[in-house]
Amino acid sequence: MALTSQLTIGNDVRGDYRVVADFVPEGARVLDIGCGDGALLDILVRERRVDGRGMELSQEGVNKCVERGLSVVQGDADEDLADYPDGAFDVVIMSQTLQATHDPKGVLKELLRIGDQVLVSIPNFAFWRNRMQLLFRGRMPVTKYLPYEWYDTPNIHFCSLNDFVALCRELDATVVDTVVLNGQGDEIPVRAPWWVWNIVAEQAVFLLKR
Repeated sequence: MALTSQLTIGNDVRGDYRVVADFVPEGARVLDIGCGDGALLDILVRERRVDGRGMELSQEGVNKCVERGLSVVQGDADEDLADYPDGAFDVVIMSQTLQATHDPKGVLKELLRIGDQVLVSIPNFAFWRNRMQLLFRGRMPVTKYLPYEWYDTPNIHFCSLNDFVALCRELDATVVDTVVLNGQGDEIPVRAPWWVWNIVAEQAVFLLKR
């Protein structure tokens, strides 16, 4: 899907944030899991006037969210999502965080339970530059969206876009739409089969429904 952003936000905003924000309906009940410093949630509150809530593991992130005036609790996606009732939110978001959880399958299952729609953005470990680093350097790739060395990365479960789609199929989740992005965070607007996106896309945003 090609999206034309209607948001009045600066060009320095992360590309997947723009895509996620364009998918979120005006005034929706939103939960942003792994919300970091609250940058995305702040955009949604200001631009989409959502009823926004956040969950963040780090105390530093929670503090920054509170400084922005956001409603955020400290919590662990692997353990604390069970506390939310079914269908508690119109939209649940997990941006560049799923690969850092201990149980991505269980977490995604919970997201689909508590949200009518789920927005997930992930880095693509099968991106061609990553493949080249492994092939020619024999080293784990370090890129803009995978910026850590293997020994200090918070990312526990790397996956490709094909891996993620297969997981959605296993959970009977419907992939309503997908936007694939390049290394600059810009949408790749050309239609192509999945095997092409699995090579040329550096990250992607998925809109899911249970």
